[in-house]
Amino acid sequence: AAAAAEVTHLSQRDAADIDEQLMGPLGFSVDQLMELAGLSVATAVAEVYKLSEHTRVLIICGPGNNGGDGLVAARHLYHFGYKPFVCYPKRTAKPLYSGLVTQLESLAIPFVPVEDLPQDLSGQYDIVIDAMFGFSFHGTPRPPFDDLIQMLVSLSVVGDSAKRPPIVSVDIPSGWHVEEGDVSGGGIKPDMLVSLTAPKLCAKKFTGPHHFLGGRFVPPPISSKYGLELPPYPGTSMCVRIGKVPSVDISSLRENYISPELLENQVMPNPFDQFRSWFDEAVTAGLREPNAMALTTVNKAGKPSSRMVLLKGVDKQGFVWYTNYGSQKAHDLSENSNAALLFYWNEMNRQVRVEGSVQKVSEEESEKYFHSRPRGSQLGAIVSKQVLLF
Repeated sequence: AAAAAEVTHLSQRDAADIDEQLMGPLGFSVDQLMELAGLSVATAVAEVYKLSEHTRVLIICGPGNNGGDGLVAARHLYHFGYKPFVCYPKRTAKPLYSGLVTQLESLAIPFVPVEDLPQDLSGQYDIVIDAMFGFSFHGTPRPPFDDLIQMLVSLSVVGDSAKRPPIVSVDIPSGWHVEEGDVSGGGIKPDMLVSLTAPKLCAKKFTGPHHFLGGRFVPPPISSKYGLELPPYPGTSMCVRIGKVPSVDISSLRENYISPELLENQVMPNPFDQFRSWFDEAVTAGLREPNAMALTTVNKAGKPSSRMVLLKGVDKQGFVWYTNYGSQKAHDLSENSNAALLFYWNEMNRQVRVEGSVQKVSEEESEKYFHSRPRGSQLGAIVSKQVLLF
């Protein structure tokens, strides 16, 4: 979901003050905030860069909290199915950071020394996450981070973005001034910025296609004290898009479908038995509304019409659903009893097509189903005069 209203951008001082408030009187610990931040980064990455096309992720981590956010993100990306690689040249000896390293090592996530990184990252990685420096950084980056930043600068100026891995910056693009942005004009130009807690002032200079806010933890006292206007997070998400969703070239949208082959000699002789087996698999896999199906009807003039309905029963006699006498589909079926159903189970790379004629079920069966419905649904059905069809 995209944030519609104007979002508050924080100065460096306000960002530091908010962190002190969170980790002081409001009871948050640094490792708790780091965990929430890293999870937010990982979920934002997964929302835009699909696993089927962006598997290998290089996370470059600095010595401070921004680097810790990157280490946490690496763990979550691993559990999301990605293949993370971590470059962590200046390790921090504090127990919090060494514990994060141990967690990654237990998952056999590779740590890549700076000297082993190729000068051109395009051939080995599908995404590069910049988690070197955050809003508290001052001064000029020192080795080896100065060279790492230049490596990302070189990557970000490649003309065709389709031929290079996208760059994701955590909270602040490393090397940018926290308030004034890319002052020299020669800094990293990330494709995605994941702001944490609230965007910093430099985010106003961000021109990439994907800006997300992460860190769903800001308590009301902080929002009130600093006058924060933050977008609502959709559903249970840990991130929310800020600004307009970028326009998409529809012709470029594609998925690489990988599914087991379906051989005729492996299919059940009875198609209803086969459907029931596949339907049970869809239910077991936890698909949302696996009984949703597209119903296509055609009127006497030959004009087709499709809509989504819910399957309410299936046996060797056919497929059962409800409609009402006054609907367009009922009118079409009264003129032409032929119809088609389509079940689409995206997560299983499977669809099932059904074609045949439609007729009313018995009044007894219709009454039985009617009385099984919630009271509100029964009243709605009485008003709209429903009938069961198959």
